[in-house]
Amino acid sequence: MFTGIIEETGKIQTIRKGAESSFISVQAKKIMQDVQLGDSIAVNGVCLTVTAFSQGGFTADVMNETFKRSSLGSLSTGSPVNLERAMPANGRFGGHIVSGHIDGTGTVSAIQKDDNAVWYTIKTTPDILRYIIEKGSVAIDGISLTVAKAERDRFSVSVIPHTASMTILPGRRVGDTVNLENDCIGKYVERLMGIQQAKNNITADFLMKYGF
Repeated sequence: MFTGIIEETGKIQTIRKGAESSFISVQAKKIMQDVQLGDSIAVNGVCLTVTAFSQGGFTADVMNETFKRSSLGSLSTGSPVNLERAMPANGRFGGHIVSGHIDGTGTVSAIQKDDNAVWYTIKTTPDILRYIIEKGSVAIDGISLTVAKAERDRFSVSVIPHTASMTILPGRRVGDTVNLENDCIGKYVERLMGIQQAKNNITADFLMKYGF
């Protein structure tokens, strides 16, 4: 589990996409202080398992399906990436619950300066937007952010200077693809509500009628 608070930005050293096996090697520094084989590291929001490491970086196997369903497939040697280690049990929960299992991708449709902040507007699909609510949480390339505005086919976030300085967001341009992970709480609630409705015919109107 992750929090969406990026620890550092690294760079892709090697990326190989093969018919049977694929992997990436990432140059990193801060997160290598206590890394072990088998550790989970989120790379642009995608949870990957460390299969080898050295003082200056780590390697992770990547399923071809992951390349297809995320923006990792568009990376190349030298590409900057957001990095976060899995949260320790005694760590502070600075962001929100992030699993590292992205729900899909979106496209940066607008970038607008607003005093010292920057607004990023992301266009995406209905299956992602159904869980996007104003003032709710979303992870963009693994970054925990608050939704400032939600529209029919897109949503916007306002990014403060500190967040921008610690992530790869300043390098994003209109048209770029980003990884998106919805707040998992909404997905679980929807699933459980569906099960209960099927069992007991409980509807939203029923809950409202009895004060829920």
